[in-house]
Amino acid sequence: MKILNSKNYDSELRVTKTPVIVYFYADWCGPCKMVSPLVETISKEYDSVLNVFKINVDNSSDIATKYGVMSIPTLLFMDKDKNVVSRTTGFNGSEEIISNAESIVV
Repeated sequence: MKILNSKNYDSELRVTKTPVIVYFYADWCGPCKMVSPLVETISKEYDSVLNVFKINVDNSSDIATKYGVMSIPTLLFMDKDKNVVSRTTGFNGSEEIISNAESIVV
């Protein structure tokens, strides 16, 4: 999982040839602390077929605004063309997150 910010987001996204999960979080966010281990596991298990980017909303609010992120944790699931296919907000359980991840790698 790669941590991105306002300076490197566009360039990293542009060179990525695989589907992407963008994980918006904050260090102080309780639900983010519940989602983080799952996102980390997905990042490792799907390493060869998708990229996971982690963005701290306190440091990169411009990117959060660009995607209409109003609450955290928010996960954006993007296809290989970087179109947002689905999103989750909050912690709704691992099944939904895994299902969305699997849907973009097919």
